[in-house]
This record gives sequence, C-alpha cells and structure tokens, in this order.
Amino acid sequence: MKHSHDLILIGGGVGGLIITSVAGQLGLDVVLIERRERLGGDCLHYGCVPSKTLIRSAAVAHQIRHADRYGLEPVASEVDLGRVMDRVRASINTLGEHDDPERFRNYGVSVRFGAARFVDPHTVQINGEQIRGRRLVIATGSRPAVPPIPGLDGIDYWTNETIFDQRQLPERLAVLGGGPVGVELAQAFSRLGSRVTVLQRPSSLLPREDPEMTRALERQLSNEGLSVATGSTVESVASEDGEICLQGQNAEGGFQVTADAVLVAAGRRAQIDDLGLEAAGVKVKNGLIRVDRRMRTSQRHIFACGDCCGPYPFTHVAEYQAGIIIANAVFRLPKRADYRVVPWVTYTAPELARVGLTEAEARSRGMGVQVARFSFRDVDRAVCDGETAGSAKLVIQKERLVGATLLGAQAGELIHELVLAMQTRLKVGQISATIHAYPTRAQVHRRAINTLYASKLFSPRTRSLVRWIQRILP
Repeated sequence: MKHSHDLILIGGGVGGLIITSVAGQLGLDVVLIERRERLGGDCLHYGCVPSKTLIRSAAVAHQIRHADRYGLEPVASEVDLGRVMDRVRASINTLGEHDDPERFRNYGVSVRFGAARFVDPHTVQINGEQIRGRRLVIATGSRPAVPPIPGLDGIDYWTNETIFDQRQLPERLAVLGGGPVGVELAQAFSRLGSRVTVLQRPSSLLPREDPEMTRALERQLSNEGLSVATGSTVESVASEDGEICLQGQNAEGGFQVTADAVLVAAGRRAQIDDLGLEAAGVKVKNGLIRVDRRMRTSQRHIFACGDCCGPYPFTHVAEYQAGIIIANAVFRLPKRADYRVVPWVTYTAPELARVGLTEAEARSRGMGVQVARFSFRDVDRAVCDGETAGSAKLVIQKERLVGATLLGAQAGELIHELVLAMQTRLKVGQISATIHAYPTRAQVHRRAINTLYASKLFSPRTRSLVRWIQRILP
C-alpha cells in the first residue's frame, strides 16, 4: 500500500493555511497543495487586503478634495492610479510575508504548487504524481461569477482578480453588480476621480441587508456623485473605438450606458469544477460542497471549509471553520459549527455592518421584536469628526439582541460590542448600564437602547410615582 500522509490540504487560502500551520506544528505528516504559484488565497491577493488598501487611499483623496469641511483649504489634484496600486501591492507584499511557503516547510509541511484532482476518495493527483492521505481538506475558495451577457466576452472586462493590476484611471467606469465587492470598488474609483455607474439587477443595493439601511447608503453614494441604477438588467455589451456600450432594460424602459472600463462584480462561485469530486464521492449541492456541522463532506474523512462550501463567503468564517476542522480532524473532538452570531461588514463610507437577523427576517419568523434606533448625527463624537451619516438599528426580543445593523463611520469596529452581547446572550439593559467612554461613537449602542426606556421613564404613571416619592420621603 502506498504511503498515506496524515493530512492533505487542497487550497492555500486562509482556511487551508490555518489548518496547515496547526497540524504541521503538532508534528503531523502534512501536504499543502495550492494551484497558484503563491500562498495567501483570494483574500490576500485579490480581495480583502488590496480592496481595503485601495479604499483607504480613495478616502484620503476624497478628504483632500473636501478639506473645507474641516476648516482647511481643499486641494484638487489628479490621481496617479499607478502610484495608488503600488501602495496596494506593498500592503499585499507586507502581509504576504506571513504566508511564505518556507514558513510552512519549516513546520515540516510539504508545500506543492499545481492543480490537484481526486483519483479516488483518498488519493489526489498533482503534476502527474499521486498522493494519498488519511484525511483531506478542500479549501479551494471561489472565483468571480461572470454573467452570460451577449458581447461581454468580447471586451477586456475587469474582475476583482484583475482590477488591482490597472495603472490608468478610467474616465468612466461601469460596475455590473451592487453587492459588497461592487459597491466598495465603485465608491473607491469614484473618489479617485472616475465617473461611476452601478448597474444592479435587483431592486436595491446589497439585497441581503436591511432595506432601510441600504436605502440610506444608496442616498449617500448618490450624494457623492455615483450613478446607481437598481432594477436594471444589462442585455448586451459592445465595444467600438475604445468606448464600451452597455444596453439593457429597467422599469422605465430601455437604457444605454457608455464607459471606458467595465468591472464585473456579479457574485462568486465555488472553485470546485476541476477537482474530480465525483471520483472522491464528494457530493455537491447548489454549486457548493455539502458539509455537515463538523465540516465533513459526504466522505467523512474529507472536510471542506471556506467559500467552496459556504454558507458565508467571508474570510473570518473560513477561519472559524478551520478551527472546527482542527478539532475534528486533528484532535478527533466532535466540535460543531454554530452560525447563530456571524458579523459581516461592507466597507463603503459609511460602513455597513451587520450581525444576526434584520427586522424583516425576525418578523417573517413570527418573532415579536422591538426595534431601537439612534442616529449618528446625535452622537457627539460623530459630530466632532464630521461623520454623521447613518444610524444604529437594533432588533430585540425579550430583552436580548437577535440582530443589529450599523450604518456609519467605523461601523465594522463598533459592531463587535453587539456581537459579543449576542454571543453571550446579554440582556440589552446590561449594555445600557455599561459605562461608555465619552466622546466615542460606541455611545450609539446605549443611546439606541435607552430609547426603549424613554416612554416608560417619562410616562404619566412614572411622573406620578416620582411626585409621590418626593412628598412622602424626606
């Protein structure tokens, strides 16, 4: 019988690397296979790291042009996209040092580059060699989904895998898709100086989010100069003399948009097509590898994590799932995934952060909920910083949070107090009773919760009680 490695990991993104690091340092015989010539996955090279670096540069450019809002002289300057992308590349290179293959080889891991394909449930083939493993992990991530629009394949469109290689800022940019990737990059390029049009087929941006908050975000983007066309279906794309023409239909009839570049941000699809999952006996459902709560596939010795299996396409979820796999595959502990409290953030300005249920989702389940709101324009620190757009919206059942959405500056940082409250099942009164430093944006949480008590506190009954107390007690 061929030698069997303890663990074979297919995919060198965040999930695969966490499992590799732990298993290697524990002394297991581990093989890590990555189809590209570098480790780090989509998040490092094409997703979170480059996009957030770009967004920061765009925010600075926006502040410079609008410095008069802060009592300073505004400066109108041309943006050199090449220099901006050099900074993006520097961030990737700096963080990529943690994913150097030699680091993992020093743990005793065999790191190999090439496309892996299953031969049978325990064997994969890479570069003509067959490798056998006792347990295997699929962590191959996802890739951009490209809609079948006539003429789209005839232009050199961008995706998140190519946009960070661009050196020239387009005068006009059309973005196909109003999900997180689309709106983040659309706003970034608008702030850098492009005229941007977002074409979104659903009737709202970010359709998974609270409609009340996405409408507010859409207004903010429009106020910045972005053209947002929801309910718009692109039916054809054509290019002539370097100008791209997109035609389609919306509620008002036909439309036409001209652009110098097109970004396709129409969702993601799991990177599993060429893995030979049939030979492994691994079942797929709705385009994703099917896993149980212990992250096991239909073959119990084969695990999966990250975008290839869902249910959420976030780096932090892949990290969490990697921990579940380590417990089950390395320590043989029956740990199960729990997605009750999963936060996520869309890094627009203002940011949109979410955890748990929206108001509509809670009511559709028949839950009797209260909704607490508070605007950032009434939070002193937000006023001082000149960042008053947005609000907090808390969904509460029986004194406990079941969901929250924040739209505002640094919402991605602020959401974690609410995440912890949900995870530990704190009563919202405990958040209200917690001293929050002044002046901070975090005061928005207790201020929102306090609105629930105001009607009781200042009710006629309470006023009568207070008068009685004052008369009776010395």
